[in-house]
Amino acid sequence: MEMIVRAVDVGSGNTKFITGIAGAEIRCSSFPSVAYPSSGESTHWPASERRKTVCIPVGPLFYEVGPDVSLAADTFRAKQLHDDYTDTPEYMALLRGALSFMKVPHIDLLIVGLPVALFTLKKAALEKAMAGSHSVGGGKTVTVGKALAIAQPQGALVHYAAEHEKMATIGNEQSLVVDPGSRTFDWLVTRGMRLVQKQSSSINRGMSDVLRLLAAEISKDVGTPYRDYDAIDLALRTGKAPVIFQKPYDMKKHLPLAESVAQQAVSTMRQWIETPESIQNIILVGGGAFLFKKAVKAAFPKHRIHEVKEPMFANVRGFQLAGLNYATSAMAVGRDRGQGEVA
Repeated sequence: MEMIVRAVDVGSGNTKFITGIAGAEIRCSSFPSVAYPSSGESTHWPASERRKTVCIPVGPLFYEVGPDVSLAADTFRAKQLHDDYTDTPEYMALLRGALSFMKVPHIDLLIVGLPVALFTLKKAALEKAMAGSHSVGGGKTVTVGKALAIAQPQGALVHYAAEHEKMATIGNEQSLVVDPGSRTFDWLVTRGMRLVQKQSSSINRGMSDVLRLLAAEISKDVGTPYRDYDAIDLALRTGKAPVIFQKPYDMKKHLPLAESVAQQAVSTMRQWIETPESIQNIILVGGGAFLFKKAVKAAFPKHRIHEVKEPMFANVRGFQLAGLNYATSAMAVGRDRGQGEVA
């Protein structure tokens, strides 16, 4: 019997998850990593107010999560921007929200991700917390047979190798995966698929720092507090001016400031890389890849910087591939032992 394998990557900006597999296509979806607490479950709204969210019970509270979470009544957007975020009820609500949107009642193997700097500290506890039965609201539950945690950029490496048909050769190569996310800027140095721990890490210097810095500059410019981070993010990605006080606001003068954050992060990473001349693959992924590309190229001018399609989903697609490979190996071992489950 084929095992059900799924992957979730709960990031500080977006929660990414696998919705299904069709042939070689790994289908993904996402929603903002925002969880609004309430004291009761409000899963039924008038037809005019219906939104694509679910209310997830965690402890004594319910947390509304999903693609339309911005329509929730509370406008305060608390972000779990700290190293213990995987221990928070908000993290569990986001994870369970992803399970709910997958629409499968049981998952044999669930793959989840961690920032590089937290990987050895949080791996065992996170795997234990993810296994078992999860209430996903509306009286429904999803059971997880086994969970595996992977360093987030390691998923991107697996995805890159599969996308570029390098699975057979990358095992003999040194690679650097650069993953600028919302909260953290992660990088991973590998020999083959094995992590070189002393050259891999993460720092809290991601896209959220860029957005806060630009918001502060815009606030000084317009003379009133401005905190529409989503509008700033969209403007950076599309080049289209945000509308502030009914007028397009020219953000071009702030771009050097945004790029300075990327330069700071990449400069820190560069100090960890002992032998850059030996690196054969530099892979740039993550939701902030578009802004950090210039700084990465400046730090490694003699290298080609590889990118992947839909860089925001690179990690979670790699998680899925790694999980499928693990399940295949485990089932083969199980058959040898006369068993059919994951060991």
